[in-house]
Amino acid sequence: MRFSTNGYYIEKYIKCRNCGVLIYDHGIEIERDGKPQIFCSEWCVQWSALRESGAENIRLPLPQA
Repeated sequence: MRFSTNGYYIEKYIKCRNCGVLIYDHGIEIERDGKPQIFCSEWCVQWSALRESGAENIRLPLPQA
């Protein structure tokens, strides 16, 4: 979510490319196929890469808090 310079309104809603959660900071920006993609965490980056590689029955351990 990108706030305006004065902080009174939202200029743009930014969501994770993988899970759709709202991103309040910069997130993780990666360029794939010449297009920038923004993710909320490294886990979402890995999940997306596995899904795009065509892997079946993806099992990726959840991150520990």
